[in-house]
Amino acid sequence: MRASLGAAYDLGYHGGWCSKYRRPVLGGRVKDRLEGLIRVKGGEHGWGIVAVEVTPGRVRLLDEPYSKNSPSCVAGRFKGFISRHLRAEFAHLRSSLPALWSRSCFVATVGVVSAETVRRSIETRYEWAAMGGGRA
Repeated sequence: MRASLGAAYDLGYHGGWCSKYRRPVLGGRVKDRLEGLIRVKGGEHGWGIVAVEVTPGRVRLLDEPYSKNSPSCVAGRFKGFISRHLRAEFAHLRSSLPALWSRSCFVATVGVVSAETVRRSIETRYEWAAMGGGRA
C-alpha cells in the first residue's frame, strides 16, 4: 500500500514488450545489463520492481508505480531508457536492428489477482512450460 497527498493506493502493472521482429538479442551480457537498467529506471522514479523476466526476445515485468503514472507512460519510459543505453553499449544492437523494441507493449493492472500470484507466475514460467503448460 502506498500513499500520496490525498490518496492511498495499491497498484501494480504486469507488463511486457518484445524486441523488434522478436529477434533473440537479449541474452548474455545484454540480459544482465537490461535487468540492471530496469532497476535503475525504477529507482529514479520511485517505482517498486517486484519481478523481472528477460528471455532472448521478450521482457516481462511486474512493477508498482505511482498512481499518477499511466501504464503506457511507464512502459514507454522503460523502453526508451533501456534502448538508449543498450544500443550505446552494445554495437551489435545498432547494426542488426533499426530499433531495439517493437512499437507495441502489453500492460495489465494487478488487481483481482494478487501481485504475489503474478510474481510467482513470472518466476516459475519455465517450470510450468516444462511440465507441458504452454509456450515459454
